Amino acid sequence: MLLGVIADDFTGASDIANTLARGLPGQGGLRTVQYLGIPDSNAAAEVEAGVIALKSRSIEAMAAVKQSLAALRWLLDQGCRQIVFKYCSTFDSTPAGNIGPVGEALAEALEVKGVVVCPAFPGAGRTVYQGHLFVKDRLLNESGLQNHPLNPMTDADIRRWLRQQTKGDVGHVDIGTVRHGAAGIEEALREQAIRGNTLVVVDSISDDDLVAVGRAVASHHLVTGGSGIALGLPANFIERGLAIGTQVSVPGIEGPEAVLAGSCSPATREQVEFHRKSHPALAVDVADVMNGRTVAADLVAFLLTNRGRAPLVYSSATPAQVRAVQERFGRERVARTLDSLFADTARQLVQSDIRRLVVAGGETSGAVVSALDLGALTIGPEIDSGVPVLVSSGEKPVALALKSGNFGTPDFFGKALERLASR
Repeated sequence: MLLGVIADDFTGASDIANTLARGLPGQGGLRTVQYLGIPDSNAAAEVEAGVIALKSRSIEAMAAVKQSLAALRWLLDQGCRQIVFKYCSTFDSTPAGNIGPVGEALAEALEVKGVVVCPAFPGAGRTVYQGHLFVKDRLLNESGLQNHPLNPMTDADIRRWLRQQTKGDVGHVDIGTVRHGAAGIEEALREQAIRGNTLVVVDSISDDDLVAVGRAVASHHLVTGGSGIALGLPANFIERGLAIGTQVSVPGIEGPEAVLAGSCSPATREQVEFHRKSHPALAVDVADVMNGRTVAADLVAFLLTNRGRAPLVYSSATPAQVRAVQERFGRERVARTLDSLFADTARQLVQSDIRRLVVAGGETSGAVVSALDLGALTIGPEIDSGVPVLVSSGEKPVALALKSGNFGTPDFFGKALERLASR
């Protein structure tokens, strides 16, 4: 294995796995496998990039550090020459969050400084300029992410945000330096390391910027960022003759289907509204779930009754509705209960021979794939920017699309189900 990724959630893991498997046009990518948690055995010999999906985004910092260091040890044991710590392109965190602590802990373990921090993903409208994170034309804290139910982002200044989480200062490489190319970026990062800065926020507002950053870190042992940071990384190995470059190809999976949406992001709510106009849809009343009046069997019965019609079950709600239910029942309790509901639903669906499953929301996806225990997933073609087809192995393979809440076009659900079956 050449490159190892530690991802802090399951949708993010499939996002960067997609980027690594696809690579740059004309070159191809790396033979990539996504692991659901830290494997118990060694990777297959042909795997060039291994992506470990943790469910650590919203947990306490010390626990996230412990899990991430364990993932690091496994990846190093596989021979990885470069490690990527992957977090969300909207930097989902809080002042007490774990992105900074995990980044510092990995850097300390690898004995490196001047480590890139770049959550930019221009294909999904996320850019970094003057150290500030934008979502399309809005600062992050004005984009709706300030209303995130678990990790509200109230400051777009990534340096300032990280300084609340880390022990040291946080450096910066501006867009002017980035536009001078890989050599200039590499020198700027070296200067930041000499100053003693472990983490360095790097501006990027286009894919070309990210490719240049990728070139600059060809010899770096640690890189951190959103999935966009991986755009230029496969080429480094291919051009050195360490990988040959491959194209994504996996078989489609026919069979019954279902859509589960647990995200409350604006994009997912729009997708729910689009889909429910022409497909069976069941809205989950969170209060009924909390009071035990709605259980997984109710959701399963609806979805199985409507199999073949792309049925949808969703708990998506407006920020005001989310706040009201959190105030009534407690934020953590609501999150745990909904995760358990969707996990139990997915498990019963697969046991009932549902073969195609679309899941919206990072926390929801993490709960679902943990419950299904599918092992390693093969990365297939891209459905929408940042969302690939995922296929499990075994006698009864399952095709999955795990969508971060803010990703995808309005018609994503129907399009994803069709793509999961495509051959």
